[in-house]
This record gives sequence, structure tokens and C-alpha cells, in this order.
Amino acid sequence: MTDEIKVAPMHKLIKRAGAERVSEESAVALGVALEEIGVKVAKEAIDYARHAGRKTVKARDIEIAAKKVLER
Repeated sequence: MTDEIKVAPMHKLIKRAGAERVSEESAVALGVALEEIGVKVAKEAIDYARHAGRKTVKARDIEIAAKKVLER
């Protein structure tokens, strides 16, 4: 995991999901997984923006890309 996604927010997400206790390893693993998913979503969104003739990725591109990536 890079330093872009911090471990503390991963702890909070896992706790919010209902965990009573959270290991450091699990928080790091979630960060790695979310980073991988995020990169896939971003690449897909870039493709949508380019297809629309834009250089700027917009929120709608991300929304569409996230739905597509998460359905796989």
C-alpha cells in the first residue's frame, strides 16, 4: 500500500462495518484492496472522458466507471 491511503481511515471503515476489533494487518489489506479498485475505476473513468472528447474526468465518469468495475 502506498502512503496515499492511510491506515487509520481503514480501521474506521472496518469498525463502521461492524467489527468489534480490527488488526493492523486487516486495515492495511483493506487499503491495498481499495487502492487497486480505485485505480481500476480511475482508468475506466479516463476512458469514458476520452470517449466523450474530454481531457477532464468528471464525477459522472467516476460514477459510471465505479458501477461497471464493481459489477465484475
